[in-house]
Amino acid sequence: MDWVELVGYIASAFVVLSFAMSSIVKIRSISLVGSAFYVAYGILIGSIPIILANGTIVVFHLVALSKEFSRKTELGATPIAPDAPFLADFLHSHTADIAKTQPEYEQAPSDTAFVLMREGMPAGAVMGNRDGDTLHLNLDYVLPAYRDSQLGKWIYGSRSSALRAHGIRKVTASPTTEVHRSYLGHMGFEPDGDRLVKALA
Repeated sequence: MDWVELVGYIASAFVVLSFAMSSIVKIRSISLVGSAFYVAYGILIGSIPIILANGTIVVFHLVALSKEFSRKTELGATPIAPDAPFLADFLHSHTADIAKTQPEYEQAPSDTAFVLMREGMPAGAVMGNRDGDTLHLNLDYVLPAYRDSQLGKWIYGSRSSALRAHGIRKVTASPTTEVHRSYLGHMGFEPDGDRLVKALA
């Protein structure tokens, strides 16, 4: 096998790998790399159809990724009753996934809940107990497809926070798994005793 064939195999490997991803950002990013390798492969073997097809795919992925992180993406946090049937069905459908990072959420009753919306479709949920302008988190869940997008920063951003728009100025959390603790730390939460705190003001 010569190095030209190797480029083709690498391109194929990236494209196949992208199908194993659940995150939209990861799918597009890995497929983008694969298509770029296919463009290089097409150039090396002198195949115009391969160059044109995969060059077009590269452009599509770049545009889609740009939109994914653009502020123009339609996002929303819709208040909903914690015991609303829609929310119960949504959470029940994703119980196994939620349990991987937040296994304690069912044991903590909430008085406040939001459905996170992306382009008009439910993308997650935030639940907790409110004390004035402070929300004590019981659940912070985003569908796997959107975990690498801007949803997290949008929820907890200091200036454009979706929670801040509803009068919440501080969020506290007591994560029980390292994955959730790491995620909240990435979102700007800081240790405060035995819990994590994020000021939204």
